[in-house]
Amino acid sequence: MAKGGRNPDYYDEPTNSVGYLARITFRAFARALEKRTMTKGVTIGQWRFLRVLWAEDGLTQRELSRRVGLREPTTVTALKSLERSELVTRAQSEEDRRRVHVFLTPKAKRLRRSLMPFVAEVNQIATAGVSEADLDVMRRVLLKVTANLQAGVGDGVNDADENQP
Repeated sequence: MAKGGRNPDYYDEPTNSVGYLARITFRAFARALEKRTMTKGVTIGQWRFLRVLWAEDGLTQRELSRRVGLREPTTVTALKSLERSELVTRAQSEEDRRRVHVFLTPKAKRLRRSLMPFVAEVNQIATAGVSEADLDVMRRVLLKVTANLQAGVGDGVNDADENQP
């Protein structure tokens, strides 16, 4: 077990909690990225969906929600915003009318080229002074922590508030 992991008092200091550190790091990344994406009219909430759809367009609303890691009602709200911004369209499945697929518009597809460089820029800023070896270890550790949590309690994607540590 990790240092101090057996003693709840160890976590009185927030920076001893991996969850706390992950959350504040995520928030810092999100703020830095949104500062850049907003220059193109894209909020961080919209970004999350675009990023997934650029990898696989036409996902169902439910699958998109799962991949983004948000509850379905939150996804519906985000999709309405994306539709108002003319970045996605939704269409009922012809095979199963209960399923709704989400498709990128040409405008959203064009945005990929101007938004993706922001990811590289933010990652470069965030990892300045960190060795490649340390970054490799960090990636492996974060993936293992995620896998442990998913195996231990389910993935929790649609069961818990995404802002909790």
